[in-house]
Amino acid sequence: MNHLAVRPQPLGVFALPTGYLVLPPSDKPTAGPALAALLRGELPAEWPPEWQFYAHALAGEVSAALAALPPANDLVTRYNRYVLAGAPADDLTLHTLLEGELACLQGVAAFTMGHRREPPPLAGATGEVRALALVAHAAAAIEQGDIPAADRHFAEAIAAAAPVSPVLAGQIALNRAELAMQHGGELTLITRWLQQAIDYTPPKSLLEVRARAAAQLGQLLQEHANGQRGPLQAAVRCYQEALRFYRRETYPLEFALIQNNLALAYLAMPMTEAGDRLRGAIAVQALRAALSVYDPDQHPHEWTSARLNLANALQYVHSAHPAEHLLEAVAIYEDLLQRRDPIADPAGYARILANLGNALAHLGIFAEARERLLQAAQLFAQIGDEPAMMTVRELLANIEQHEAVGK
Repeated sequence: MNHLAVRPQPLGVFALPTGYLVLPPSDKPTAGPALAALLRGELPAEWPPEWQFYAHALAGEVSAALAALPPANDLVTRYNRYVLAGAPADDLTLHTLLEGELACLQGVAAFTMGHRREPPPLAGATGEVRALALVAHAAAAIEQGDIPAADRHFAEAIAAAAPVSPVLAGQIALNRAELAMQHGGELTLITRWLQQAIDYTPPKSLLEVRARAAAQLGQLLQEHANGQRGPLQAAVRCYQEALRFYRRETYPLEFALIQNNLALAYLAMPMTEAGDRLRGAIAVQALRAALSVYDPDQHPHEWTSARLNLANALQYVHSAHPAEHLLEAVAIYEDLLQRRDPIADPAGYARILANLGNALAHLGIFAEARERLLQAAQLFAQIGDEPAMMTVRELLANIEQHEAVGK
């Protein structure tokens, strides 16, 4: 029987092809710490010589990884060569030579590379090997449209991986949650599995799986918060966790999206506590960070949305220099009006007009504010938006009161 001398293996922890490679035995003192680091999804401080091929594979250097494999023709080396080279002919040869869990792993690799039409049998597979094989069975079920079967395979895979390879279990939990999101799964289950993915992944590893799960969980919490402080605060914590990995330098678009969502979560919180002023300032900073990435030509929708959010935030957040904030908001609204078509998007154009009128009123520029608000009211009347019309009427009434007091 072919057996794996090193257990648990960091299978599935890293992207392919590395995630399918098998570590051979090593008697070097560095092997234990290196294995522990790999299982956490981290790079070892020092590699055993026997595992240099794995280091090259992690760096994306497949040719160097192949060259670093030992000259011996043992079955583990032949398996690793197959994973790295991906030759279909080697699948037939290895299929007749391998047994046990190594045969199961080779079947997973062959199925993933399209060399076989079915995932391997699960008999005899344990721990992380069984979990990886179950993920292949889930993939096969998804291809056949059997989503309940795929979910069952994911559930069993998480249970197999969790005791020996928590990071792998976290990745599978994220896959399970994302599958449910794509197919209208139950919200409570999706949030549970996303939280499971976060909990299984060590915070110090900064793996993308943890950040991706945190970002998606934050978005779900925010979408269903209904203005409640608790879920919004939980969403903020998720976004802060995701930003530990999604940096502007390495993942600019993800960074910008999370910053924008973070700002909206802060701004949606009820303004009832002393710390709310600080949250408003943080929201403005987050929107400015998002706008440092978004470009009006390359990301027109995202740029426009973030600019509008920033202008709205500048109107309402506490500031030691409110007039400066209001003037900046007015400039943004004026610019956005030039970019918005009142015929193609009358509702959007009218909302900007209303916000602009409100900002001008706060600055005491009442005549121009009234003009903008009346334009907005006319558009809202054309599209039949009665609540928006009522809001505009209230703003116009406030202007009349201020002018009456000033006479």
